[in-house]
Amino acid sequence: MDQRAAAMLPYAVPDCPYSRLLLFGVRRMAAAGLNDAHATHAFLTGFGLFYRRPVILLRAFMAEASRVASTQLMVAPCCCPRMTAAEQGLVGAIVTAIDDPGTAHAGLCGLLNVRDCLGLVTSAQAVAASFADNGMPLTHDCISCNRDEPFIT
Repeated sequence: MDQRAAAMLPYAVPDCPYSRLLLFGVRRMAAAGLNDAHATHAFLTGFGLFYRRPVILLRAFMAEASRVASTQLMVAPCCCPRMTAAEQGLVGAIVTAIDDPGTAHAGLCGLLNVRDCLGLVTSAQAVAASFADNGMPLTHDCISCNRDEPFIT
């Protein structure tokens, strides 16, 4: 990887399959819009019949991030095995929002170049809770209990 690519994509994608699903949803919704069918299908595949709540809450999170941001965020293509700093900031904020909302708030404020984004932190907490409530916690080692887990490589 050359230095320019390394500077644009400084982070590896998460090892956790649930965080990778979240990253895929963030990338698809950022690139193709909030109603992207590929993101919805990935959530349907991952969550089964209970896919609606995580999809709708991630849509709300992305819409709120777009509304409050005073800067543009760069996202990588869905097939990319590396993450941009913006993607890492968004996914990291969602992962830490429940356990450490202060850190999530500070990270999102810095990322979006705003003074306050408490509504976005609340949305991040809701997204993380929806994953956890459906058996896909973002904050643990993500050891799957489901034999049919489609996101483990």
